[in-house]
Amino acid sequence: MADLNALVDQLSELTVLEAAELSKLLEEKWGVSAAAAVAVAGPAAGGAGGAPAAEEQTEFDVILTGDGGKKINVIKEVRAITGLGLTEAKTLVESTPKAVKEGVSKDEAEKLKKQLEEAGATVEVK
Repeated sequence: MADLNALVDQLSELTVLEAAELSKLLEEKWGVSAAAAVAVAGPAAGGAGGAPAAEEQTEFDVILTGDGGKKINVIKEVRAITGLGLTEAKTLVESTPKAVKEGVSKDEAEKLKKQLEEAGATVEVK
């Protein structure tokens, strides 16, 4: 077993950027999200440097992840949302996962997600 006191000492010496990189590596390795831990640890470790981690997200991306077997309905909805032509909308639906709209407000993202899901699509908001 590792010497926990030595590990704590090593972690205490990390800069904010190094701590953020460590967090990303651990998230990838363990398949978990440490967003809450970084938000809490950031201000204590680096003062004002950790503040951006605690900011609330204001822009969201609506990502189409599948057509749910109702490709035609989803294509129609994508065309209505994006204003794309038939060929472009069909290409977008067939190349999932693909962003339908990027940088939209939370309310608009939820509205678009609901519209697409009602058409049969599977959707993520990031």
